[in-house]
Amino acid sequence: MSAYPNATATATAGSAPPSDDPACGAPLPVLGRDVTVPLVTGGEVGYAALDYAASAPALQRVWDDVAAYAPYYGSVHRGAGYLSQLSTDLFENSRRTVAEFLGCRPDDQVVFTRSTTDSLNLLAAVVPDGCQVFVFETEHHASLLPWRDALVTYLNAPRTPAEAVATLERALASRDPKGPALVCVTGASNVTGELWPVRELAAAAHAHGARIVLDAAQLVPHHAVDIAELDVDWIAFSGHKLYAPFGSGVLAGRADWLRDAEPYLAGGGASRKVARRADGGVDVDWHTTAARHEAGSPNVIGVYAIASACKALTEAGFDALSAREQALVARVRAGLAEVPEVKVLSLFGDDAPRVGVLSFVVEGWNSSHFAAALSAEYGIGVRDGLFCAHPLVRTLLGSDPQDPGECGAPEAEPGERSLNAIRVSFGAGTPDEHVERFVRAVRELVSDGARWNYRTEDGRCVPDRNGAATAAA
Repeated sequence: MSAYPNATATATAGSAPPSDDPACGAPLPVLGRDVTVPLVTGGEVGYAALDYAASAPALQRVWDDVAAYAPYYGSVHRGAGYLSQLSTDLFENSRRTVAEFLGCRPDDQVVFTRSTTDSLNLLAAVVPDGCQVFVFETEHHASLLPWRDALVTYLNAPRTPAEAVATLERALASRDPKGPALVCVTGASNVTGELWPVRELAAAAHAHGARIVLDAAQLVPHHAVDIAELDVDWIAFSGHKLYAPFGSGVLAGRADWLRDAEPYLAGGGASRKVARRADGGVDVDWHTTAARHEAGSPNVIGVYAIASACKALTEAGFDALSAREQALVARVRAGLAEVPEVKVLSLFGDDAPRVGVLSFVVEGWNSSHFAAALSAEYGIGVRDGLFCAHPLVRTLLGSDPQDPGECGAPEAEPGERSLNAIRVSFGAGTPDEHVERFVRAVRELVSDGARWNYRTEDGRCVPDRNGAATAAA
């Protein structure tokens, strides 16, 4: 039974203005710009998707390119037929497009994976024996957790970019200089949106004989990223953060560790030759190219979607996209600053540069209750929880590291204190109206309270099906 009166559980399309309407101001149209959703208070409203940091909506350009290719879909690298040959060319041309988008060096490899998480687990699987890995506790779990078979040093959360560099310098200076070492760092925080000093961290790593991998999941949708200019060894990112939600990711960078390690997955496509031995076993000759770690039938649609998004963002121009996004960031920050009960989370301080990602808590509100009210009463989709960055959010909230809390699964009832926060995020497809509505909704919820009753169901705060339209905050 729906909590929304006279509405089905499925969103309907119709009345919201498209994001490429000049009045909306969004430079790149995305799917979902004409979707409306029901409100618990009655009626419908155009859905305001402000959860780009989790999964950005698909660019219309990406969708159109994929739809145009779909009738020609075929097997990759394995067929003599026309569609197979066309799909193979599309797949490999997409690899070249991504390499150009990232400014890859001539000897770099671009390996297609499932996601940032998959990319970093792939890198973790190919690091040499005895590799020392240095990672800040502020990382997303995708870059915090994969290094289980390495000697890992977790670095404390820095409070300034300069402190981040100094912390890494000290840690690297005390390492065993004889063995391999790897530094893993984010480009932009998925919690605060703050930019990290990647170039300086790369210089520190290389000065001490270490390599560095950049988790660019939250950076590539917002900024031009050049692997050579930043002087990082690898870059990892996900298609679904880059307006290409078809299940592909990228690991791009130096080829030697990738070439020297056993394949990430063993199977067809990774092998060049397989032969039986006299003793009954098999001998395998593995590829030395990116195919070594791309076993199985490639996700050509997902890869092509990433390439399409790379082209669309490049053609739109990151300077213009970033300038417009920073205006939205400034509007959100100014609006939240007008509400004394709101605390914006920051690691490096209020003036730190950031992409279109902000997290905050509201005094007197369970964050999940607040997020649920934004959705149910205003048609605004945001994120609540610990954002798969538990140590960082706990640091920012000043909580004990042992306090319970699950990513996106609050344990407290509405009105009770819970270890979670609210995240709003946006990008090139966000209309101005969505940001204005969000700022207004925050102000009204804090000043007037929620207009509906809420309860916890299966770990989520949801509108009460039988709740009267009364304040519940």
